[in-house]
Amino acid sequence: MNGAGDKMVTNGKADSHGRSRKGGKAGPVAMVKFGSATVPIYLSESKGRKRYFVAHYRDGKRIRTAFPDLVAAKKEAQFVAQRIQSGMQHVTDIKPHERESYVAAMRMLEKSGVPLVAAVEDYMRAREKAGTESLGAMAEEYGRLFKKVVRRSSTTEVVDEMLKQREQDGASKVYLRLLKTTLTRFAAKFPGDLIEVDTHQIDAWLRSLDVALCTRNSMLRCIKIFFSYARSRNYLPEDRKTAVENLKVTKVVTDNSEIFSPETMTRILHHASADLIPILAIGAFSGIRMAELNRLDWSAVDLERRIIELRAGQAKTGSRRVIPITDNLAAWLEPLERKGMVVPSVKAHHRAVSELAASLKIDWPRNVLRHSYISYRIATVKSADQVALESGNSPSIIFKHYRELTTEDEADKWFAIMPKEGQWESLPAIVRKKHRAQSRHRGSK
Repeated sequence: MNGAGDKMVTNGKADSHGRSRKGGKAGPVAMVKFGSATVPIYLSESKGRKRYFVAHYRDGKRIRTAFPDLVAAKKEAQFVAQRIQSGMQHVTDIKPHERESYVAAMRMLEKSGVPLVAAVEDYMRAREKAGTESLGAMAEEYGRLFKKVVRRSSTTEVVDEMLKQREQDGASKVYLRLLKTTLTRFAAKFPGDLIEVDTHQIDAWLRSLDVALCTRNSMLRCIKIFFSYARSRNYLPEDRKTAVENLKVTKVVTDNSEIFSPETMTRILHHASADLIPILAIGAFSGIRMAELNRLDWSAVDLERRIIELRAGQAKTGSRRVIPITDNLAAWLEPLERKGMVVPSVKAHHRAVSELAASLKIDWPRNVLRHSYISYRIATVKSADQVALESGNSPSIIFKHYRELTTEDEADKWFAIMPKEGQWESLPAIVRKKHRAQSRHRGSK
């Protein structure tokens, strides 16, 4: 019995002619050794046909394997001896041709350092996904499409990188907040490799959200910006459409834009406290968006030149815009203390506007002040191009949604809304005194 536990049994030592020295029986024709393990090879002849047998014991049973020539038998004996020496007798169960395949596979994997089991598992997963397609052809096509991809990165990693760069580039807080809100939700839904997110998954996710159509469209635009960024940074192949390029924003069918009548706006302004005048008057008589108004400071309001200069970082469109100050808007703004932000506390002031409308039993449609201004402004100037330039919109939108919503007479009434007598009693005493002095000075001219 050898050191590994297999019994190496022979029929005695063979002489130079292959005969046993004991009992006259033929002994092994060869003995193959590896370490302390020895495996004998026997010869059997029948009707002129030679067969070589490799014999050894395993688990108490004698195992004999036949081969047509001595070379093949020695290879088998060498393998058995090695396995016996290393204590792996169970591996000797595999057939010779299977063993050759095993050795060839190990030789191919030698340079890669990949274990055989891992290689087989990877192959089976790929085979399952590929179906009847050629794995080689698929790998070649994949390499062609993705050869310029820098690395596979998770959606979360690319989102974090993009938001950080946008902040460094000076993007507005509102724009950053919109991107962060949408893309954080997107990354939470698709946390894996960005390159594996497909069109149908994104479309199904957006449609599953309980949001208005305009909100879904806004989210899709943010995701399109994100995928464009990812492709520009080689996280996605540059010569292939991104997963969102085929997704289109949903057409939102709306009725004509709702507007306030001059009488309703007069009631609102005449009942408003002085701290709400900037929101109401600038919104109603300049058409500035509420989000833009929230970012506006008084330095942009020039009553002498009669303009409001909306800087690129404040405008939704990202481009500078100059808005004319009408006579009645100047009358509403002149008495105010114009320092710092136009809307010092966004949440508090907008909540106060809602409470004022509720107290007057007036419904407040979305963007009603902007819609009202644009409608009355185009009735006055008769030019969609001019109004589009002032309001930061396209002429086609102005023409489609705001033309002929009101009359020129109504527009004249709108831009004639002025403060009432005693309007400024809610102003601080020092401001009221300054206002009265200015009024007397204008009256003496």
